[in-house]
Amino acid sequence: MTFYFLALEAHAQPLEEVPFIISPDNVTLEMLNSAGVKRGDHVIDLGSGDGRIVILAAKRFEATGLGVEIDPSLVERSKASARNAGVANKVEFRVQDLFKTDLASATVITMYLLPEFNLQLRPALLALKPGTRIVSHDWDMGAWKPDRTTVVAVPNKAVGREKSSQIHLWTVPAQVDGLWCATGLLRGASITLTQTYQAFAGTLAWRNRTRALAGTISGTELRTPAGSSGELVLQAADDVLRIASAQGHMALAQGASFRRAAGASCG
Repeated sequence: MTFYFLALEAHAQPLEEVPFIISPDNVTLEMLNSAGVKRGDHVIDLGSGDGRIVILAAKRFEATGLGVEIDPSLVERSKASARNAGVANKVEFRVQDLFKTDLASATVITMYLLPEFNLQLRPALLALKPGTRIVSHDWDMGAWKPDRTTVVAVPNKAVGREKSSQIHLWTVPAQVDGLWCATGLLRGASITLTQTYQAFAGTLAWRNRTRALAGTISGTELRTPAGSSGELVLQAADDVLRIASAQGHMALAQGASFRRAAGASCG
């Protein structure tokens, strides 16, 4: 994985030769461990440098991978390394603008880019399939706070004064903002939600009772902390919200489904 110092101009194309700094092996390993990479995952590394993180994902974790890199010589080096590691049939490396890369096939995306690049990528990353894991070396994504950050010692780190690296992890949340209308036995009930990245708040209304909702979204799962009304867990799938688990006076509603409203009401 490569850390780029690029001019932000014309889709972030470099205006001169691009120096790069290779992430140490313990950092790349922690990035993959943090994302829980396993067989069946497809890792896309944005700014893949010499290809080490994609090759490690294939060799150690049995994933497939794609490395996107703007330097043709590094792409050729990556291909040779993949052949030497015996994983050339599981990985691919392309000379490509990372802003023009189709990310839809990824289950995991890794990056070591400038903060400005992360912010430019943020809308595309949030639009990915819920549950996709994003891992960034050192740099975060502004208002979209990481779900978890770990720190790895890097005694010989060449960038900055800190001799450590931060590994940030996000899980793409389902988009649940809006009005949801109950079906079946709960017909007439509704859930209204507002969402800010992986946090949500709102109300569940049923007959003449309401319950305030607030919690976090991890992939397709919405979870409220256990309180006076007990924990509530919702599962999002396309345009359906299902009560996967409920406690207290909502226990009988477990399994009920809500559909996204077509308009401003559930009428």
